[in-house]
Amino acid sequence: MADITTLSDLVDQPFRLLQELDRRCRQAAAGRQQEATLETGDEWVGVGMRMGEHNILVPREEVREVLPMPDLARVPGARAWLLGLANVRGQLLSVVDLRQLGGGESTPLDRRSRVIAVKHPEIPAGLLVSEVRGFRRFQSDEAVDEANDELGAEFRPFVRGAFRRGEEYWTVLSFRDLVESQLFLQAAQ
Repeated sequence: MADITTLSDLVDQPFRLLQELDRRCRQAAAGRQQEATLETGDEWVGVGMRMGEHNILVPREEVREVLPMPDLARVPGARAWLLGLANVRGQLLSVVDLRQLGGGESTPLDRRSRVIAVKHPEIPAGLLVSEVRGFRRFQSDEAVDEANDELGAEFRPFVRGAFRRGEEYWTVLSFRDLVESQLFLQAAQ
C-alpha cells in the first residue's frame, strides 16, 4: 500500500479508506495502551495542590479541570464552607472551601487560589484550594507506608496514601469519595 498523507486521498476508494482508518485507530489505541502501562507500572500521577500549609495530591482521573475563582451566587442557609454556586459553561457547580470543610480557617483568596472541578458523574462540585502545583509524578519507592494525620480527623476517611520526596510530604486525598460523603452532602445549617 502506497504512503497515504491524508484521508482525502482515498475519497474515491472506500475500502482502502476504511482500511486506513482501521490502521490509524489501532495505532492510536496501541499508543494509549502503552501510556496506561507506564502509569500502572511503578509511577503514580496526580494533581498537586496546597491547602494552607499542607501538600495534597488527588488522583489525576478525579480532576475534571482547574479554574480561577468564578463569580458565585450565595446559597441561603448553607454552611460557611459552601461558598456558593458558579455557572461554568452552563453547568452549575457548587464551590466549597476545602480548608473550611475540614474544620480549618477559610482559604484566603489571592492570585494563586484555584477551584478544582471534581470529575464525578452525578455531583458537580468544585473545591477551593490555596494553590495548584500541577501534575506530580511519584515512583513506588517514594510511597510512605503510613499517612500521617496532619490534615485532621475530618479528612482521614478520604486519605488514600502519601508520598515523600526530600523534605516534601504529600497526602493523597480522594476528592470523589469526599464529595460522596455525608460530610460534604450535609451543606445545610
